[in-house]
Amino acid sequence: MRKIQMVDTKTQYLAIKDQVDAAIHEVLDSAAYINGKAVKDFTQNLSTYLAIDHVIPCANGTDALQIAMMALGLKPGDEVITPSFTYIATTEVVALLNLTPVFVDVDPVTYCMDIESLKKAITPKTKAIVPVHLYGQAAPMEEIMAIAKEHNLYVIEDNAQAIGCDYTFSDGTKKKTGTIGHIGATSFYPSKNLGAFGDGGALFTNDKALADKMAMIANHGQSERYYHDVVGCNSRLDSIQAAILNIKLAHLDAYNNARQAVAKYYSDAFAGIAQIETPATANYTTHVFHQYTMQLKQVDREKFIAHLSAKEIPCMIYYPVPGHLQKMFSHQNNSHLELPVTDALTPCVCSLPIHTEMDAEQLSYIVEGVKSFFN
Repeated sequence: MRKIQMVDTKTQYLAIKDQVDAAIHEVLDSAAYINGKAVKDFTQNLSTYLAIDHVIPCANGTDALQIAMMALGLKPGDEVITPSFTYIATTEVVALLNLTPVFVDVDPVTYCMDIESLKKAITPKTKAIVPVHLYGQAAPMEEIMAIAKEHNLYVIEDNAQAIGCDYTFSDGTKKKTGTIGHIGATSFYPSKNLGAFGDGGALFTNDKALADKMAMIANHGQSERYYHDVVGCNSRLDSIQAAILNIKLAHLDAYNNARQAVAKYYSDAFAGIAQIETPATANYTTHVFHQYTMQLKQVDREKFIAHLSAKEIPCMIYYPVPGHLQKMFSHQNNSHLELPVTDALTPCVCSLPIHTEMDAEQLSYIVEGVKSFFN
């Protein structure tokens, strides 16, 4: 049996090695390492896949969030609402721009932004909402957009974990996550559902003026070379990464289908174990399972992880400390915040290996390893 990994990027590469190697060599032969043809081809193909007018590539997903907030003209002191139960990048960029992060709770079933918690957090200083499509399924975007419209707020979707996910509106229309808010932001970190062989990111919008501004910000604020209209940054997706992503984009739906099959295998196998609450999918979204995250009920999580580790089965905790309790935000005195679902999830969530190259032998071994803890 192959060694079990949380993410097996090497085996995925080997399956498309000839295509990827040829694409890389094409870039090397062109010597257009920055903003070359590969970048233009990838952004156009991603735009078509997402059915979005504008895709602006950048260096990583964190930069994408920062560029989005810069483009919206948010000012120091403006409040930006985000879930506390997510990766720190979502709120880190808020602090970097001297904005004020306002943490809200998540839904106990989907782990995405809770609507009632969002409503309570809005103040006259609120300027933007950053819902996170956590673990691979969508936040309740129809309700979020309605709230944003009512209060004249911007919405930036953090789509780093859910590219390829479909959101269905109440009238039956569908859109890809990342294309519903004013701006979508994503990461192409190697472990993502659409991952590069290094860092990378992108922004999505249907607003041309916003797209032009984000493109300028990502390139030193330039409208043309050596003419800098706004303060920007240096955040580019290099041509080799774009070439790799362009190959993998053609496989994205198949990759997501493979993840869904793994998740179903796990959930079916654990259905009879009362101490495991398997991940659920809301009726308005598909789930592309960037992570397979379950809840352990009345279980010593450390002992469970140690049990799996002894069998060489990796297991991860995403995320052991919620954003509002991180030391970087200690000056905000967030300890008084009432986020009961976040507080309940943090000590009990646990993620099993899930990726596109898992085989039947590995899955069977993992399931038996998990079950043996409860026997």
